[in-house]
Amino acid sequence: MPAAPEHTLAPAPVPHPLRTRSFRLLFTGRALSLLGDAVIPAALALAVLEATGSTSALALVLACAMVPRLLLLPLGGVVGDRFDARTVAVVTDLVRCATQLLVGFQLLGGAPNLAVLAVAEALGGAAGAFALPTGSPLVKGTVAPEALQRANAAMSVARSVSRLGGPALAGTLVLTVGPGWAFVLDGATFAVSALLLTAVRVKRVPVPRRSLRADLAEGWQEVRSRDWYWASLIGHSAWNGAAAVLMTLGPAVAVQRLGGGTTWVVLLQVGAVGFLLGALLADRARPRRPVLTANLGLATYALPLVLLAVAAPAPLTIAAYGLAQASLGFLSPVWDTAVQRAVPEHALARVTSYDWLVSLAAMPLGYALAPLAASAWGPEVPLLAAAVVVGGCCLGTALVPGVRRFR
Repeated sequence: MPAAPEHTLAPAPVPHPLRTRSFRLLFTGRALSLLGDAVIPAALALAVLEATGSTSALALVLACAMVPRLLLLPLGGVVGDRFDARTVAVVTDLVRCATQLLVGFQLLGGAPNLAVLAVAEALGGAAGAFALPTGSPLVKGTVAPEALQRANAAMSVARSVSRLGGPALAGTLVLTVGPGWAFVLDGATFAVSALLLTAVRVKRVPVPRRSLRADLAEGWQEVRSRDWYWASLIGHSAWNGAAAVLMTLGPAVAVQRLGGGTTWVVLLQVGAVGFLLGALLADRARPRRPVLTANLGLATYALPLVLLAVAAPAPLTIAAYGLAQASLGFLSPVWDTAVQRAVPEHALARVTSYDWLVSLAAMPLGYALAPLAASAWGPEVPLLAAAVVVGGCCLGTALVPGVRRFR
């Protein structure tokens, strides 16, 4: 007589991470600060130009925010691993609260000092270098392993919603009460975020104390030892460089060849919607080869670059940009989850800092070279060159064994 079949219980569904108190507090604080930050670019540009009438002054202030962030990122990764990520995040939120309030009060005073604005933005950029590497440890330390991708997708949704609402909120504030209040709002969001973070419980992994040089070297070794990681970083860096080219030359192409400034505004809004849809897809989709799938999706950024270069019809260009941003929205949580699962917890902040450093380093290069190339050969050449680079680098990751094998 055959034995009765054994019945196995299906695994219980994983509750959404937002049902977890610690992650819910973390998500709320990050969502608020993201919305505040999304208001700042437009407000800062208008405030500096109104106060000085100089694009060079605006470039100086923007550089003061970007350069310290890039230079200090590796050190920020070491600090994020050595110390409690929550504590580091609270301190950096308070620093950024203070710098944004300082800028806000300068603008509200009616006679802003350019040096004060530059110093405040530099301090905020430095704080950002220590804040960015804490993102992954905080998420990983507040949710169950099986809920990581849904948690990262929720963070991406918050980021995309801030992209949608931030510019509109900035315009409302600037036109009604002035740009100074935009900075006051951003400072307030950082204060609320710091308060919420104090109530978050984060699992902490002890890290042995070594020299700064040894910590930096160990973090870099974690990157170098994974071919899927460093190969993907090359693709991500190429993507950011190409994005800088598109952001620099795209507005002029849209105004001169695609029907005016409205086309550019619509393109950006469709891109924000695409990013949101990609993040929502990542909340549900579970590709068998996540790194390969996400990197191939990034290659679609070549499409809007090519279409802008040949002055294709505006609806086609806008749709291509929406698709490219949807691919980015999908990649963000998928990539974060892959890194959080593959990298040892004690080195996660350092690895994340190198990720940000390599990914962002190409953006200043794109900003600098795109106008020079466009003035020499026209915008078509740098746009097509950027399309070849981003398409080749992202598609080329498929040739790396680790990328294909990562499951």
